[in-house]
Amino acid sequence: MPEARSKQKQKLIYLRRILLEQTDESHKLSGPELAEQLELFGFTAERKTIYDDIAALIESGLDIEIERKGHSNVYYVASRLFQEEELYVLADAVASSKFLTQKKSNELIRKLQQLTSRYHAQHLRRTVYVSGRVKAFNETIYYTTNTIHEAINGNRQISFKYTEYDLTKKKRFRHGGEVYTVSPYYLIWENDCYYLVCYCNKHENLCRYRVDRMAEVSLLNRKRRELSMGEEEFAKSLRATYNMYGGKEASVVLEMDSKLINVVIDRYGDSIHPNPVGDNRFTVRIDVQVSPTFWGWLFQFGTEAKVIAPEWVVSEAEKHLRELQKMYSKAE
Repeated sequence: MPEARSKQKQKLIYLRRILLEQTDESHKLSGPELAEQLELFGFTAERKTIYDDIAALIESGLDIEIERKGHSNVYYVASRLFQEEELYVLADAVASSKFLTQKKSNELIRKLQQLTSRYHAQHLRRTVYVSGRVKAFNETIYYTTNTIHEAINGNRQISFKYTEYDLTKKKRFRHGGEVYTVSPYYLIWENDCYYLVCYCNKHENLCRYRVDRMAEVSLLNRKRRELSMGEEEFAKSLRATYNMYGGKEASVVLEMDSKLINVVIDRYGDSIHPNPVGDNRFTVRIDVQVSPTFWGWLFQFGTEAKVIAPEWVVSEAEKHLRELQKMYSKAE
């Protein structure tokens, strides 16, 4: 008797697996077809037991739809944890992610395929092309982020070595393999890279580090440094791209070509307040840190964007442009 009950439980597990893998709204199985599939796993099933097993699976929470086809019923799983469109988004993100290696991307997509029927799973392997995308070489980043999360959640410090490339494109340790000890606070996903905001013991200051350039990351049995209120605000500010290289904070006014409104909203969100100036221009006030990253972003638009206030930021722009012009001017 106990053996019979055990066999019945196993049969339910395999029936659930068959329904999840082989059925969806476009692919349905009848009672005899389900019985045939169960026989492949060594189970015998009659029509009455199939009815009872389906009812048990529905009662357990599996969303099984029953439809009439001819003189018999057909069954399929109607909904799952993720909708097909949601899985496409996840698969595309995994496939195009810069920080994941090709090997790790393939592994994750295979796991995502297990969340849908085998018919939909085939489409999750569609080719995703992202212009200029370079896949990561650092396989360990997948585990590095886990260690950092563990440190943040456990209020502990970490240590690591930091890498950089030389002119022969070989990766080497910065400062001869010096070990950095930091208190981690935030992990940021930005421009296809992970960044860590932390307090660095060496620099005695808050810093940002590229996670894919961190090596030999270890969780330490030391508590994180507690931040003052001012340091906490500064740590939060480092979560923005423009704050990565420091710079003085300012509320600047930009005048831009109207076609750049999408660019500004993409960068600063829809909480900005553009003011039309004539037919083809608008002004907008944004809060930034006046840093090399900000100038790089602004100058890419050429004559279609300029800073018009405050005056000291305008002067900074003029200074940077004069330096660039001087660098490219031919010596007389």
